Amino acid sequence: SMKEIEELFLLIEFLKSDGKAVLFISHKFDEIYRIADRYTVFRDGEMVGEGLLKDTGQNEIVRMMVGRNVDHIFPQREPKIGAPVLSVSGLSHPTEFDDIGFELRKGEILGFYGLVGAGRSEVMQAIAGITRASRGTISLDGTSIAPKSAADSIEAGIVYVPEERGKQGVVIGLPIFQNLSLPSLARTSKSGVLRLAEEFSLARSYTGRLDLRASSLSQDVGTLSGGNQQKVVIAKWLATAPKVIILDEPTKGIDIGSKAAVHGFMAELVAQGLSVIMVSSELPEILGMSDRVVVMREGRIAATYDNKGLDAETLVRTAAGIAA
Repeated sequence: SMKEIEELFLLIEFLKSDGKAVLFISHKFDEIYRIADRYTVFRDGEMVGEGLLKDTGQNEIVRMMVGRNVDHIFPQREPKIGAPVLSVSGLSHPTEFDDIGFELRKGEILGFYGLVGAGRSEVMQAIAGITRASRGTISLDGTSIAPKSAADSIEAGIVYVPEERGKQGVVIGLPIFQNLSLPSLARTSKSGVLRLAEEFSLARSYTGRLDLRASSLSQDVGTLSGGNQQKVVIAKWLATAPKVIILDEPTKGIDIGSKAAVHGFMAELVAQGLSVIMVSSELPEILGMSDRVVVMREGRIAATYDNKGLDAETLVRTAAGIAA
């Protein structure tokens, strides 16, 4: 919590004032610039830079972390948006959300923004069949669907990448290749017998596209960084050939290099005609990646904006219910 973070920083300041040396490992710039005096940047197991923070701007550190100049933090896209793929109307839940309606178009990234408790994740979980809505309709390519389970949504072509990747997205203790092939066992088995070569082939084809950093595909997924775990989760669901992929806080808690990889891959997916819903609490990500933005407040849709000249203040005011 924020209170616990503040207490930790106070403790670190006390240790510094007492003459103790502190090694602080983080990829969060606000923390680094607040608590540290010097920095050291590692990339791919090698030290690539060090210096005094007071003499170094964030863009320079980002360049070291990513390995290239970051003129544009988010990928440059030329959206080719088509007809509606997913249509939601009147979707409601007794306690979580009410009268949710929106359309997602082919080749579009539709951002969902809101404050904590606004109901964004709950709506997505209902669309993905993880929970049940009490009323409302969901249509995919003009065909009405009523998912009673995640399996129903997956079969229809809707997949969900959860916010809690470590608890809900991967199976700790299993290797990368098995995690990735779990939703695709029909493709990697014959007569009920798993074919190891098929599992490895499937894993290689998708992890290569996402630039997964691992010693081998047999490595326990639990030993990967958060960013690489997220790549496994995304690859796992892409292997099912979905029409719609829902990304719930896709870059939460991952390093900036992995963020760039995820954002770049999202741009590739929509360029190929996939449709993406991105739930995010990070305003730069919402503004940098979305074609349109849906803002939720207290379980309802407060507004939907085209992302042309849209600014952070408008989104925050709408999410908080503050008049302009």
